[in-house]
Amino acid sequence: MKDLIYVIKKEDHSPKKVTSILEAHKEIKFISLVAVDLGNNHTDEKIPVEVALEDMENFLKTGVQTDGSSVNLPRIADINNAKVDLIPDMDVKWFIDYNNDFIDPDTGKPVGSLIIPSFLEHDGKYVCSRSVIKKAEAYLYSEVKTMINGNKSLQDEFGFKGDDIERVVITAATELEFWVKTPDYKTNFQKLSTSQTLKEQYWKRTVGPVRTAMEESTLMLNRYDYNAEMAHKEVGGVPSKLKGGNIYSAIMEQCEIAWKYDEAMQSADNELLARDFISDVYHKHGLEITFQAKPIEGVAGSGEHHHVGLAVKLKSGKIVNLFAPREMNKQYLSSLGWGAFMGMLKNYEVINPFVTSTNDAFNRLKPGFEAPVCIVGSLGHTVETPSRNRTVLAGLVRDIASPLATRFELRAPNPTTNSYLATAAVYLGMLDGMKAVAASDKTNSELEAEFSKDAATEGFYLEKGRVYRSEEDVFEDFTQEERDSMFGIPPRTVWENVSGFKKHPEKRNVLLQGDVFTEAILESYELTILATWTTELANRIIEKNMKTVRQAIKLHYNDTENVTDLDVVNWEKLNSLRIALMKDSLTNKSLFTQIREAIDNGNYDLVSELQVEMMTHMNVLKDLYILYKRNLFVL
Repeated sequence: MKDLIYVIKKEDHSPKKVTSILEAHKEIKFISLVAVDLGNNHTDEKIPVEVALEDMENFLKTGVQTDGSSVNLPRIADINNAKVDLIPDMDVKWFIDYNNDFIDPDTGKPVGSLIIPSFLEHDGKYVCSRSVIKKAEAYLYSEVKTMINGNKSLQDEFGFKGDDIERVVITAATELEFWVKTPDYKTNFQKLSTSQTLKEQYWKRTVGPVRTAMEESTLMLNRYDYNAEMAHKEVGGVPSKLKGGNIYSAIMEQCEIAWKYDEAMQSADNELLARDFISDVYHKHGLEITFQAKPIEGVAGSGEHHHVGLAVKLKSGKIVNLFAPREMNKQYLSSLGWGAFMGMLKNYEVINPFVTSTNDAFNRLKPGFEAPVCIVGSLGHTVETPSRNRTVLAGLVRDIASPLATRFELRAPNPTTNSYLATAAVYLGMLDGMKAVAASDKTNSELEAEFSKDAATEGFYLEKGRVYRSEEDVFEDFTQEERDSMFGIPPRTVWENVSGFKKHPEKRNVLLQGDVFTEAILESYELTILATWTTELANRIIEKNMKTVRQAIKLHYNDTENVTDLDVVNWEKLNSLRIALMKDSLTNKSLFTQIREAIDNGNYDLVSELQVEMMTHMNVLKDLYILYKRNLFVL
């Protein structure tokens, strides 16, 4: 409807202006303060507009209060100190979310809810995911200004002083990949794998309800000022079937929608709410949608590459990209760009827990499928011709004709990554490297040599024993042993990943710079993801695996005349695995039972090792069952 409004920009956030807008748009019936806890859960409550209109100035200043039971803040909002306030953020765009299934009889328009991104406040302190990125932005402004003010070589390189800076602009961009299916479709791994290998879906023309939902979602995001740039099919999926009457069935497809970059906080807000907006559209067309990182084992997962940049706006109004070199056709990066790239990679062991924090995310990060598991970056084969290496963790993205486009692409995030915390951690890591470079007074060529060093060379900043640059296909050109030796051994579980905080205390201290991440927030976050990890492992993953084990039943007795010795041997191997995984005896405990007991005892080292063993056994079981059934006439 043409007279609906979809956003309220920050310049219109005064109590008087907000009141005027709400009174002019009676279809907006509710206000929802959306805050994001440390578990990446966002709040949604329906506050009647009339309640806020009673005292709009106070509402926008103090928000609403909760007892903390609806947010995940362990060791912060404890049960005996649980008061948490939701405080509206006055500096970002607000959204109006319309319920198209509920038409207001008075206005004839869909009922709307004003979505106000907000902060969680406890004991007078902001303690939520959004507050971390807000503090990161303020800290970078202070540090970059001080760094340039105190460094003549940086002033000469960029052509301005720190006092010339009006503000530091942290930019970020994400996109969403997701799987779509009709509710009645049953996953067929072999069909999906074959279709993926044949590239039958990638960037192909969409049809039926998937096309309609994709086009509608893209146009809808533009109403919210997302500036959508592209929507297309991704690599995963199988061709749908036309049942007749323009009704499609057996839909199983992977899609992607991307939109324009923005400042970091706004970019994270856009991504958070885009998931809800896109889901609503696809559900309206009878399609199920999931943003899981790896909903189907053995088939392409859904990534969410994060593009990060850093610029300054000078008091003159000029925008300068701090990563772009003076001569784009002769150098890859500026000195601060080199420092930022080095800092992100050197400190990645403490950044990674915010990027990859779930069992589902680790299912995606396995060698193959272009999974970015190695801590290594790519610059491009030559300065003159930009290129993209999809096998590395992070890559330089540049356009020689557009210096402002110079940025880094971090390829490891997925749709469930907490973009607020991950982005803040990335920028703190980059700032650490920028400070080291500023203090080193190294030339551009010396910095390139540092970034490109071999493992045997000790750098002034980068660690000896590690390689940080590769323009090769790291999966095809190096063995597993070579990758582990050059790039470090990647974590396999949530526990191994979060253990990076303890194993690298000096890197953990990087996160504590400027009080961006506090000790309390780091501890609370760690408890949050470990609780999620173990609860899901015990109550979902093992239960799902038990179902798979039970379904791997003996079949060759159905055709006794044609049973071969291979059938018997295959079944014995299968059954042996089934027993090891699931069957307890008086003297032996199954792998599933051992995991549950290790969780109960808090022995997370053992839980992690047993989880890896379980995943290996389950993969072997599935492959064996396929081979077993393949040799049978009758199933």
